[in-house]
Amino acid sequence: MAKTKPGKKDLDSYTIKGTSKVVKPGDCVLMRPSDTDKLPYVARIEKIEADHRNNVKVRVRWYYRPEESIGGRRQFHGAKELFLSDHYDVQSAHTIEGKCIVHSFKNYTKLENVGAEDYFCRFEYKAATGGFTPDRVAVYCKCEMPYNPDDLMVQCEGCKDWDQQSISNRHETFHPSCMGMTIEEAKKSDNFLCSDCSSDDDAKRSLNVFPVSPSLEAKF
Repeated sequence: MAKTKPGKKDLDSYTIKGTSKVVKPGDCVLMRPSDTDKLPYVARIEKIEADHRNNVKVRVRWYYRPEESIGGRRQFHGAKELFLSDHYDVQSAHTIEGKCIVHSFKNYTKLENVGAEDYFCRFEYKAATGGFTPDRVAVYCKCEMPYNPDDLMVQCEGCKDWDQQSISNRHETFHPSCMGMTIEEAKKSDNFLCSDCSSDDDAKRSLNVFPVSPSLEAKF
């Protein structure tokens, strides 16, 4: 079992400098970058400790933004999407700017209002290799891209009915632009049918997946 070094003590919490906000191990925080032009870093606190001079340090596990990953930002990445990395670090607690919430993908999509402190994570990321877990995700729409929660999508009533009678069908939601619709038309649509359902095509629909990790994508 790891022990705290002599002269150091573990802390249950830390009050963010200049605020009344308290953070504890397990909380997600915004951390001040050395370059003030950059967005704050996002991390999960793993441990808080103070030395004999009461200097407080935090051991953190970093979240990466898509643009910070080896593959870069891609079309299906949401604006508030983060990857939980295997990159750990120790930082001064004074660099903590504030608290934030990193939701699961499912819970994020259920938010009625997304605040500045709200983020979501659906992948774990290996910083050295650029690999992701899971390394494949289901695709939607006829463009066969993973779901981006920032994009409006319309649900096909025909696919929805078919889905309830068979195996899971991820093609039941579509981007309006891929179906030749405007955003305004999509918002007013009450009974949308995709081209397959409107043409009475009963051909078997397959559940396709999209390779996320760079090494996997190169094989296709």
